Amino acid sequence: MLIEPAIHTLQRIINSEAGMLSFGAGLGAQLRKGTIIYISGELGTGKTTLCRGILSGRGHHSKVKSPTYTLVEPYSLPSGPVYHFDIYRLADPSELEYMGYRDYLDGSAICLVEWPEKGVGWLPEPDIKIEIAVRKRGRSLECQAQSKLGMNIINNL
Repeated sequence: MLIEPAIHTLQRIINSEAGMLSFGAGLGAQLRKGTIIYISGELGTGKTTLCRGILSGRGHHSKVKSPTYTLVEPYSLPSGPVYHFDIYRLADPSELEYMGYRDYLDGSAICLVEWPEKGVGWLPEPDIKIEIAVRKRGRSLECQAQSKLGMNIINNL
């Protein structure tokens, strides 16, 4: 009998870019090989900034660019590979097949996916969903665990 994992939610208010980077670094330090994270929010909410923090927490300290035009940016780190997706420009989710997305999501790397709603029906279920929204004084983050791995990560933040 398969038992569904309990869903766990973590909410944070982030008041600055430094705060977003710090939260991301803490999250990045908790991630394990095969973790898939979906990051949603309107344009300019800080999705790429959060990814930059996550990569910093994994040991990457160079420039992080948004892969808006390339769709995926690979990072080969001592702690293991990380793939940063930005699929905002997809016209149709089936385009993921043409870019060989299954090779990236084979469980051997951490995958950060911005704009996951553009890949509905093609992307696998994530371990964590993060929704970022603009508030009067900063950003609100809601992190929702979707798997046992995701629950363990969120519980350690």
